[in-house]
Amino acid sequence: MSEKLASGPKESPPAPQAEPSEMWKKGGRLLSVLLALNVLLFACTLISGAAFNKVEVYDTDVFALLTAMMLLTTLWILFYLLRTARCPDAVPYRDPHAGPIWLRGGLVLFGICTLVMDVFKTGYYSSFFGCQSAIKILHPLIQAMFVIIQTYFLWVSAKDCIHVHLDLTRCGLMFTLTTNLAIWMAAVVDESVHQAHSYSSALGNTSHTRIAPDQRVGSLVEEDSCTCNTAVCQIFQQGYFYLYPFNIEYSLFASTMLYIMWKNVGRLLASTPGHGHVPSPVNFRETFFAGPVLGLLLFLLGLAVFITYEVQVSEEEGHTQQALVIYYSFNIVCLGLMTLVSLSGSVIYRFDRRVMDHHKNPTRTLDVALLMGASLGQYAISYYSIVAVVVGTPRDLLGGLNLGHALLMIAQHIFQNVFIIESLHRGPPEAEPRDNPPKDPCQGLIFANQDALHSLPACPPSPRPAGPSSAGPQEAVAIILAPRGHWRRRCLKDISLFLLLCNVILWILPAFGARPHFSSTVEVEFYGYSLWAAIVNICLPFGIFYRMHAVSNLLEVYVLS
Repeated sequence: MSEKLASGPKESPPAPQAEPSEMWKKGGRLLSVLLALNVLLFACTLISGAAFNKVEVYDTDVFALLTAMMLLTTLWILFYLLRTARCPDAVPYRDPHAGPIWLRGGLVLFGICTLVMDVFKTGYYSSFFGCQSAIKILHPLIQAMFVIIQTYFLWVSAKDCIHVHLDLTRCGLMFTLTTNLAIWMAAVVDESVHQAHSYSSALGNTSHTRIAPDQRVGSLVEEDSCTCNTAVCQIFQQGYFYLYPFNIEYSLFASTMLYIMWKNVGRLLASTPGHGHVPSPVNFRETFFAGPVLGLLLFLLGLAVFITYEVQVSEEEGHTQQALVIYYSFNIVCLGLMTLVSLSGSVIYRFDRRVMDHHKNPTRTLDVALLMGASLGQYAISYYSIVAVVVGTPRDLLGGLNLGHALLMIAQHIFQNVFIIESLHRGPPEAEPRDNPPKDPCQGLIFANQDALHSLPACPPSPRPAGPSSAGPQEAVAIILAPRGHWRRRCLKDISLFLLLCNVILWILPAFGARPHFSSTVEVEFYGYSLWAAIVNICLPFGIFYRMHAVSNLLEVYVLS
């Protein structure tokens, strides 16, 4: 007893210390983020400085920077692919939620269009090789090689959770992401310079020198130098300019996939039953066809409105107001229907008994953050338009349509975001219980082996089919496991397809040059052209990205509904 008292109270065992790799995880991420921020700020400074005439930064400087960044990124991607090929244990886990097939398919589609754009740019700059710098021809060739290698890399490695050379991998992924963002910003600045030049030309304010729309710079060039006079040269010039939206979306798609890969570096995954849901193939028979048909009609009508708008705006000024009335009227109808449909989808979820999925999912977290962040651009434009219309003096039909368009744009973004975010947090359809479970445990089941029914006392033998069944064992198992199509799921599939088609046409309108913000003089006269152009050129790219990002999310909602 005395020995026990002398020994004193028993000390508690020391708390387990974190592994060195876990302790440095945040430090490695911080190092890669700081590298990316500094490189991105330098690239943004150079690109934005080249957009102004009085800054001594030229388009060749921007081309040289982007070419060097793409070459370094390509070398790192090749190193990554060779390392993972020679060391199979480098990727012990793969994230099932990362890099879904529709996201990789969109990346391939936009990548192919980017390659066509690079062909057009190479042909355009080769048309007057004598007065152009060699870097202008080298840049699209390097970009084509970069797109091919990066697309293959993201296709095969988007799900990787790599566990070797963690800090080097994080820095390499962040540098690759920065390269794509720099390419995106260069394309956005180029398009803004082109729009400013078009607006100045329409007002007749051009001088003896001009801003070349083919340059990524606002540098001044003489009117007679490097002119594009041949028909082939003009085809190349117009062709690659109209393919810019696909290049912009390719860079943004690649950036999102690279961010998920960066988050998954060193990540440990545990195989949890019930959460590795594999989406079923797309089956349009599970819909009521009302959503796809109505969405397709609006899509075709939107294409007709876009062509009419472009033709009438390019003509005399007398047709501009008519084009704006048609444009705003279509958008008001489309946005109004999308708002009602999104609201009805949220109401349907009030009766949905599927469990909410609260498990950690970096892909879903990024989708929600991008959805909410990209909405801010369109919110800003809409609120500026509301203030200009309400406070401004014009009280005509066009002002009323502009006001209604801005208000519906805000409402549509809010209700669509609520619907998409709630859909992404729903569990798979198998988690929803049946409303009326059959009393007979074997009711509605189709068995591949009819002879096995005699060994099941609960299942009476059923008559065999008269002819040989064409369904194999795998199809029979799928029939047994697949839940019966519920009216709620069919409505949700119709809603997602309708919203998907509407978002596609609302992406096409601004992405390919429809700019009612400058054709309508309400905001330009209220804020002045310089301030209003800065607002639109900064916020509109986020609105365009929102539409395509919503399309990818709605496709996922359709497959998982």
